[in-house]
Amino acid sequence: MAPFDAEIDGATVRPSPNFGERRTDDAPHLIVLHYTGMATGPAAEDWLCAPESEVSSHYLVHEDGGIVQMVPEEKRAWHAGRSFWRGIADVNSASVGIEIANGGHAFGLPDYPEPQIAAVVTLVAAIMARHGIGAHDVIAHSDVAPGRKQDPGERFPWGRLAEAGAAIHAAPVPVGGGRFFAPGDVGEPVAALQSMLGLYGFDTDPDGVFGEKTRIQIEAFQRRHRPARVDGIADMSTIETLNRVLRLYPSLG
Repeated sequence: MAPFDAEIDGATVRPSPNFGERRTDDAPHLIVLHYTGMATGPAAEDWLCAPESEVSSHYLVHEDGGIVQMVPEEKRAWHAGRSFWRGIADVNSASVGIEIANGGHAFGLPDYPEPQIAAVVTLVAAIMARHGIGAHDVIAHSDVAPGRKQDPGERFPWGRLAEAGAAIHAAPVPVGGGRFFAPGDVGEPVAALQSMLGLYGFDTDPDGVFGEKTRIQIEAFQRRHRPARVDGIADMSTIETLNRVLRLYPSLG
């Protein structure tokens, strides 16, 4: 890739060869957050810029808050993989991808340092303003690839982004008792739950059968919005938290 100017003040540029043209004329309208899942930020940066990796993102945010831009926002970075969100099957063409240097689950899911999160907030807010992206369209890799991806993980501080208007976040309902739905359950209440998951953004089939696909989607929702217990069981805490989150969507609130 030819050199280009950083689109974020203070960012450095390290072009990655791993990109293409967006497959739609629309401007990006999603922001997808990832963790790198590697031992160090520099190792992740090298990998995202290595031709043989065939992966990239528009930005990488290091632990100290340093931002590296690797792909211009007008181009299609290769960060989401096989994914789906709210009717969009080519998430790469619809999004800006941000990798956040963090070892992830493979390295014990380390906490995200405050300078790094402050930089993520600034970066996300700038991209939102440039493209008119709403807070509800700032999402996790685990949202668009449930079951396949877990990042940015249960310890990512979505509340910090929401305080700055850079994501949505609802206080999770505490884990407790009450009725629940689990794999093997069938009926109209399960179909209603599946419809709610579809409104959230997942690729659902409201057939009233709580199968593996529904379990994976519940687990992905919990990972982001009810991280106290990620088990794929739709207990009352999960269902009520899902209701709270849906009320934050402009079209549903």
